[in-house]
Amino acid sequence: MMSTSALNNLRRDFGGAIIEPGSAGYESASRSVLAVGSPAYVLRPESVADVRAAVAFAAAQTAEQTTAAPRLSVRGGGHAFAGFGTNDGGIVIDLSALAAVDLIDKENHLVRIGGGATWGQVATALATHGLAISSGDTRSVGVGGLTLSGGIGWKVRKHGLALDQLVAAELVTAGGAVVRASAEENQELFWALRGGGGNFGVVTAFEFAAHPTTDVFHGRITFPARQAATVLEGWADHLRTAPEELTSIVNFANPFAGGPDAPVEVLVTFDGDDPRLAAEAIGPIRGLGAVIDDDVALRPYGDILVEGVIPPPGIRFAPRSGFAGEESVPAVLRILAEAGAAQGAPAISVRSLGGAVSHVPEEATAYAHRGAELMIVTTTAGPGPVVEAARPALDALWGRLAPHVTGAYANFLGSATEADVAAVYPERTYERLAAVKREFDPGNLFSGNHNVRPR
Repeated sequence: MMSTSALNNLRRDFGGAIIEPGSAGYESASRSVLAVGSPAYVLRPESVADVRAAVAFAAAQTAEQTTAAPRLSVRGGGHAFAGFGTNDGGIVIDLSALAAVDLIDKENHLVRIGGGATWGQVATALATHGLAISSGDTRSVGVGGLTLSGGIGWKVRKHGLALDQLVAAELVTAGGAVVRASAEENQELFWALRGGGGNFGVVTAFEFAAHPTTDVFHGRITFPARQAATVLEGWADHLRTAPEELTSIVNFANPFAGGPDAPVEVLVTFDGDDPRLAAEAIGPIRGLGAVIDDDVALRPYGDILVEGVIPPPGIRFAPRSGFAGEESVPAVLRILAEAGAAQGAPAISVRSLGGAVSHVPEEATAYAHRGAELMIVTTTAGPGPVVEAARPALDALWGRLAPHVTGAYANFLGSATEADVAAVYPERTYERLAAVKREFDPGNLFSGNHNVRPR
């Protein structure tokens, strides 16, 4: 049972919407983009004071429970594949009303962004100033979830991860304090926020250093499925020495486009509007095989971010991810090409990294995969029984990859097991995060994530 006194305090102190089962809007408020839940309360704060009241309410439930405490979920965009944005029987703090995007320092391009904003909102707001922030690739993805765990998108090789552009954050801790973390204040917390996920509190505002931007050359170059191995090998070789303005992804074996017969799609973004430089950077990719289609064109940066899709009821997405260093790339690409040619293969995606990501020292942030050249993602999707039936083949594929890949990217994981957490956070990183966790969330109130326990 929820505490009556805590609920009375919430109704007194909370100025936002309190949505309960049976309330208008509960059905949509109770679910995140990729997960369905049945929380006891969805709290939609409209101010930092509201967030403090919501956290106090959640903490009171934890303190007064004699059985397992209701789970607390903090929702930004709600795109976590592992379903972190909702729960059953617990409390959801939905930050969607805290979505302001303000240019607070024109000279230094500093931008303050509410913890519930999405990257589409940010791109639209900054376009009027000729600015951008290196983010992900989906408009409806939340700034918070993406940034706190990484931020790999179309400007990643030129401008780094989203978290690399973070200069400060404001958050409400488990104890209800409002703290600021930056290079000058709460430095260890600032380190932890850049890769440690939602383990340390509710981030109500982010401050980023944006950069001047132009239109970008972006599009898709497709090749026949039979040329997957050749395209992959040549693509990886080219990206190793390509200008950092070029970021690229290869997608193949898409079950919804023919599986092993699906075209190989090479998506490219050249971060600049010079057609000669773009042609020089992208041209070698066009020469990798028999081009079926090529729609690369100059586009506004905000327009290349895709719209997120809410899956139909009963459909699950189960991604897995890992990283490959230069020495492992040939073996990894060979295994993936062989897997993609077989019936029943998952959708396979290979993303280029390096560039600006690798220029940041390994221990400068809690994101621990700076040396990777590529990120590999496999995705199975469908009704639960279909996803489960595909698991043995998927396990076998990742078993083959295991000697050649390391780690995992938290934003492309469909689960949060102990093995997942260990992959996201190497031991030294985890121990340092655990020390920060002890200071700011000793009771592990914020456990709905790839959880770091306060040892």
